[in-house]
Amino acid sequence: MAPGCCPLRAAQVSSPCLHKTASLPWGARDRAQTCSPASHPQMLAVYSLLPFDNQDGGVWKQGFDITYEPNEWDTEPLQVFVVPHSHNDPGWIKTFDKYYYDQTQHILNSMVLKMQEDPRRRFIWSEISFFSKWWDNISAQKRAAVRRLVGNGQLEMVTGGWVMPDEANSHYFAMIDQLIEGHQWLEKNIGVTPRSGWAVDPFGYSSTMPYLLKRSNLTAMLIQRVHYAIKKHFAATQNLEFMWRQTWDPDSSTDIFCHMMPFYSYDVPHTCGPDPKICCQFDFKRLPGGRINCPWKVPPRAITDANVAERAQLLLDQYRKKSKLYRSKVLLVPLGDDFRYDKPQEWDAQFLNYQRIFDFLNSRPDLHVQAQFGTLSDYFDALYKKVGIVPGMRPPGFPVLTGDFFSYADREDHYWTGYYTSRPFYKSLDRVLEAHLRGAEILYSLALAHARRASADGRYPLSDYALLSNARRNLGLFQHHDAIAGTAKEAVAVDYGVRLLHSLTNLKRVITNAAHYLVLGDKDTYHHDPAAPFLSTDDTRPSQDSLPEKTVVRLDTSPRFLVVFNPLEQERLSVVPVLVDSPHVHVLSEEGQPLPFQLSATWSSATEVVPDIYQVSVLARLPALGLRVLQLHRSSEGLAALRSSTRLYLNGRDLPVRKPEAVPLHVFPAAANDFCLENQHLQACFSGHSGLLQSLRRAGEEQGHRVSSEFLVYGTRTSKDKSGAYLFLPDGEAKPYAPKNPPVVRVTEGPLFSEVATYYQHVQTTVRLYNVPGVEGLSLDVSCLVDIRDHINKELALRFSTDIESDNTFFTDLNGFQIQPRRYQRKLPLQANFYPMPAMAYIQDMQSRLTLLTAQALGVSSLSSGQLEVILDRRLMQDDNRGLGQGLKDNKRTCNRFRLLLERRTTANKVQDERPISFPSLLSHITSMHLNAEALVMPVALEKPVLPVLRSFVPLATTLPCDFHILNLRMLQAEDDSLPSTEAALILHRKGFDCSLEAKNLGFNCTTSQGKHQHLLGPHGNCHVPHPPGVVCGEGEEWSGWAAQEQHQHCRRVGTAALWWAWTAGIRLAEAAAAF
Repeated sequence: MAPGCCPLRAAQVSSPCLHKTASLPWGARDRAQTCSPASHPQMLAVYSLLPFDNQDGGVWKQGFDITYEPNEWDTEPLQVFVVPHSHNDPGWIKTFDKYYYDQTQHILNSMVLKMQEDPRRRFIWSEISFFSKWWDNISAQKRAAVRRLVGNGQLEMVTGGWVMPDEANSHYFAMIDQLIEGHQWLEKNIGVTPRSGWAVDPFGYSSTMPYLLKRSNLTAMLIQRVHYAIKKHFAATQNLEFMWRQTWDPDSSTDIFCHMMPFYSYDVPHTCGPDPKICCQFDFKRLPGGRINCPWKVPPRAITDANVAERAQLLLDQYRKKSKLYRSKVLLVPLGDDFRYDKPQEWDAQFLNYQRIFDFLNSRPDLHVQAQFGTLSDYFDALYKKVGIVPGMRPPGFPVLTGDFFSYADREDHYWTGYYTSRPFYKSLDRVLEAHLRGAEILYSLALAHARRASADGRYPLSDYALLSNARRNLGLFQHHDAIAGTAKEAVAVDYGVRLLHSLTNLKRVITNAAHYLVLGDKDTYHHDPAAPFLSTDDTRPSQDSLPEKTVVRLDTSPRFLVVFNPLEQERLSVVPVLVDSPHVHVLSEEGQPLPFQLSATWSSATEVVPDIYQVSVLARLPALGLRVLQLHRSSEGLAALRSSTRLYLNGRDLPVRKPEAVPLHVFPAAANDFCLENQHLQACFSGHSGLLQSLRRAGEEQGHRVSSEFLVYGTRTSKDKSGAYLFLPDGEAKPYAPKNPPVVRVTEGPLFSEVATYYQHVQTTVRLYNVPGVEGLSLDVSCLVDIRDHINKELALRFSTDIESDNTFFTDLNGFQIQPRRYQRKLPLQANFYPMPAMAYIQDMQSRLTLLTAQALGVSSLSSGQLEVILDRRLMQDDNRGLGQGLKDNKRTCNRFRLLLERRTTANKVQDERPISFPSLLSHITSMHLNAEALVMPVALEKPVLPVLRSFVPLATTLPCDFHILNLRMLQAEDDSLPSTEAALILHRKGFDCSLEAKNLGFNCTTSQGKHQHLLGPHGNCHVPHPPGVVCGEGEEWSGWAAQEQHQHCRRVGTAALWWAWTAGIRLAEAAAAF
């Protein structure tokens, strides 16, 4: 809808835009009266509408005074559901294990005991990571009691994910994977499927999550941490409950009912009603004599016959006021906080005192209220019943909302935009683990299916499944909103890092074991020896905070064999880097044909090479999801034509230079003149003095585009409120990065790629241009090796400035799954205009689009027309008063990896660009996949005296369509958790893309699906991929899939119900059901 139109639907009563205007703030009243009601609020328009003036609202500081008429409930009583809960962070101040042993196990043990004392008691639980650990340590008798409590509705498992994930930095692969892990666990152990979502603590909300929950058969969800001005506006217009729809959904198929909590926090003082001073008096853990009290200086009082009338009336007043913010006469009142109910005394204090209040209220018909304990789904079910609909349908008159809830501020100008970048080392390690998990899942599934088909599964290491399972759970644990967010204590971050590295190492083992089996020409010769692996790994990490160290292949008289794995579902032509110990080398294919390669020096610093170590960059065509066998031979022939040539510019600095022996190097004491790198698609020009990018010109264009890069530094405020792990509170606009010395610039040119490496004091940046056919040569490969460990209260940013007339609009992705348009809001502070960038961000005008693709989640913004900037790292010396109690002082040397893509727009128009919906180009999707799913190189170990015949493994008969992505092929577990069953989950994603970007002659090895069925798996079996109706371009992100059981052709749903599965056996996927 147009930005000037009222973006929110007001209550449908006598006034067309407003309900009970006397109870609403004047600003909201005026806006509501001047706008016609709209049933489709769009968050981009809401931001344009609101003044963000932060007026004092009285007892509800961020809201307004709420009034009501005493007789409003005479004809329809108020129905109150008090929902006891305990928010358990799987790591934050303490590690996951420490929390479990100190608190969580006691909460759950008491829960079983105390819930059985009164059938009217209720409780909800969300974090399956904790629940499963507890389950492993309890008796069969206690497990049976839990199943009874779930079965009779006293205990509800909400959301059911492994964790309550961060929704800003997490990638949708990991979001889905942790959801599957939790749902599979629940189905297997308790026999239950979650119905309602509960997310009280993530710091802002992505619209990806409601889509995933809807597809998992949940019918409703709850959120809490939303910008206080948005909450106030939604409360004023009774839009705190809505159907949340995807922006790209043309109908209501993605709708899920969402409840937004109205007040500051999910703790007890901020959940019973608008006045925390009163609500705190009904948190009975704070009774006098306990360890915590009420900051408002009025303590709770135990409920007795003498005071119950007065106490109940006081609480009912809060309930009534809160209910005025919603459209129905059913009210949700959460009752809990972090790690609550860890002692039996608290269970007694809360449940006994509240039950006395409920008994009094329910015995007084004149009060027109029915109060009780309830689960989250009890509340939603009562609401559905009250408005006369079945769960999942849209209640009559309720709004439909599109968009997301970033960025979050909890008070004043305290925007939680720092955590988009905090601890970028671990954000990067997360994505490395994710890529390895996906690759290991797919290869393990294919190898196991082959082995079972050949009746060789007795010799195959089925035990690798336990390593896969552990990696799923460690990746899932890291999606927690204090883990990938970078907002945990230093010791907790180390614990996460150790878990991630442990799983990364194990996944490399799973991949090498599977690859070993699949490339053997004679599978009967397969022998698994854990002590002497057939294949070694591409790199190693000595510790959890180390950057990877590439494996060096030692050449001798015998050929060395490499197995290269392409984890993409499309064939790719890639430059595969390998380190060798001699410049005398040539590379052959499996059949003995010579392959083109480039020989380069390996550098340990700006001016020093690593002696006797060379990089061989091989141009190889890699089969989709397949393994290619290559040979390295010692040879002294033909070196001259294959070497790269390097120019080193010292910029006036007196530095010793160690030259490579076999690769030409020319040293220049002064700075270079401006210079350019060029291939058949692009010309990239650089400043000779700074070594940084200045312009890009596409092939066929007479004039280039200004695309200049620079490094900037943000400071933090001098006032008491400073930036920390969560908050970004800069001291003004960024200042240019000013290192002590000018940079050393190294320019390398060669037949397959050329690059510029620029060494500054705190950042080393490398910009590479590939000179190869296909996708690799259409963008710039950019990496930044950052080390700011000597900074104090500084944040390092990389900004690109262009001549693109983007005005105040830019675009960021949500979870690598979809694109959300953004507008720079001048009425908001600088820090409010930063957003998460897990996968990409772009700016555009009618002619061009510039996309920055990223291999790790970071914070991004466009603060001026034509600009795009990303925060690379942040070092902060103090806590920002959000509970962590630490700054960010554990920085690591961190490598941030990007691709920069400049595209021509061919059919753009202004109407299209003003819609609150956008899509990446097809080239952008593919480039992102290349960046995030690198080919893995596995050298055959040296110790083998006689090498068996090796054959490349090509699982697909044909390359899949370009817009098709196999998100995962994941073996399901058998009865024995450590072993795989005969079923696997196949998760498919058809990607929406923008047709207005030029797509001719881009060298794709695939075509788009054109909405047709696709033949998926090759010579061993069939699988047809049906598509949802609609056009290929811009129709949205869609899921397809199937479910089938061994020897049966009927569909079934497994665990996470609507993320569909397919069973594999001998690479045979049974064709079963249609798409959504």
